[in-house]
Amino acid sequence: MDDVATVLVVDDSRTKRYLLVNWLTRAGFTVLEAETGGEALGRVGVDPIDLVVLDVRLPDLSGFEVCERIKSAHPALPVIHVSAHAIDVTDRTQGLTRGADAYLAEPIEPEELVATAHAVLRYYQARQRAELLAERLTGLADTTVAVHAAPDFPRLLAAAATGAAEIFKSPVAVIAETFDGDCLAGVCAGPGVETRVVTWIVDDSGVPTGSTVWVQDPAAWALLDWPGGDTVTVAAARLREDRAPLYVVVPTATQTARTPVLVQLAQAVAAAVEAQRSFDEEHRIAVTLQRSLLPRRIPEIAGLDLAVRYEPASARTEVGGDFYELVMLDGHLLLAIGDVAGHSLHAATVMAELRHALRAYAVEGHQPGEILHRVNELMLTLLPNELATICVLLLEPTTGRVRLASAGHLPSLISQDGTVSYVQHVAPLLGVRAPRPADLEFVLPAGATMVFYTDGLIERRDVTIDVGLAALAACAARVDDDLDRFCERLLVEVAPDEIQDDVAVVALRRR
Repeated sequence: MDDVATVLVVDDSRTKRYLLVNWLTRAGFTVLEAETGGEALGRVGVDPIDLVVLDVRLPDLSGFEVCERIKSAHPALPVIHVSAHAIDVTDRTQGLTRGADAYLAEPIEPEELVATAHAVLRYYQARQRAELLAERLTGLADTTVAVHAAPDFPRLLAAAATGAAEIFKSPVAVIAETFDGDCLAGVCAGPGVETRVVTWIVDDSGVPTGSTVWVQDPAAWALLDWPGGDTVTVAAARLREDRAPLYVVVPTATQTARTPVLVQLAQAVAAAVEAQRSFDEEHRIAVTLQRSLLPRRIPEIAGLDLAVRYEPASARTEVGGDFYELVMLDGHLLLAIGDVAGHSLHAATVMAELRHALRAYAVEGHQPGEILHRVNELMLTLLPNELATICVLLLEPTTGRVRLASAGHLPSLISQDGTVSYVQHVAPLLGVRAPRPADLEFVLPAGATMVFYTDGLIERRDVTIDVGLAALAACAARVDDDLDRFCERLLVEVAPDEIQDDVAVVALRRR
């Protein structure tokens, strides 16, 4: 056995107790004593006891009852019955049935007692190791699920550190480098303690590809207070030579031979980190592409005020296909806003194709309904599996005359003097072959403001769209003098705290 085991000897006979204590002490055990069942029950769970040697006949309680109570409270604590009186088959059967792990009848040979004690302890130590491994593997599975479900890099590291602290019941640090090259550490002081994410620099030189484990002085990882008198064990997992490794740091005392769970944990978290890095890289490319395809500036038009806010989805969400267009053509303002179905780099590229097609048909002099008809024919021919919503408006600045057509897009909003109304133009979305209504024609009064937006502004997963429309109308009843501030307020007051979909807002006011 690796450590000196502590044995509690329970016997009311001073002579017999002396012999048992003497034999066990000479065999290398640490021995404690108790004369009664009550005294034994008082010591179990308080003193560090690995084995109980228990007489069957005690002055206050029977050894059978004492054993039963011990096993009820501490199933993994082995008990050996010894008896000079209850030695028949019935007594032995009762003792074993009520929880004892062995039953020795006197006269007992010292070698027999010591051998039985070693055998029982070997079994329970193997059982404890198996139970510990099973518990840690369950924790490993839970932590693997949690890190792969984490919505962003900091929360991934926090989930890894929290899970590792639960697995090893100790302080833990998990360190990894983001796609941008920032090195972060998830630090947890122990199970049930809140995890922090902090910056930390690690020298990666010499860490090979694959899994590596080494023992080091805790001073090299001064992220938290490590247990005194112990070293730390570091598991590094490097999946690619061109990527920085991931590190999991734990107290060495928590580890078993070959550190199997620690190595698997490092590999699992490294895989999740790599997936997050790849997603962040694709998201960065998509956002860059998306922004490059939107108008670079807002036109300055006499008699009109214009403002735009475009807010991409959070970094943990794929980019969408939202777009807007603002350009003067032949004395008219062409305003368009749309949303391609889906969230991916592909959606952003489809958005670019539709925006360029819309601009081309508008330059040819077509009215909004005809522009949408032609864009729809293009989609049905070249992009048959895509869907999109678009609203197109042509406005004459001097007169306020408006011609508007929609293809399944959310209704625009008109706000004037505290009164808000939605401009309804019900029509099928693009990508569907169906009849389309005539264009909507009206005059936008002087002083009125129109608001165009995409669904990311008002849609929520937990409420109907009517709730979002009502919230937008209430917020837009008051229009700020500064339209940029107005658009910002719409985002702050109406959009969700964590934007799950791209949001485009265009505000137009006729002076």
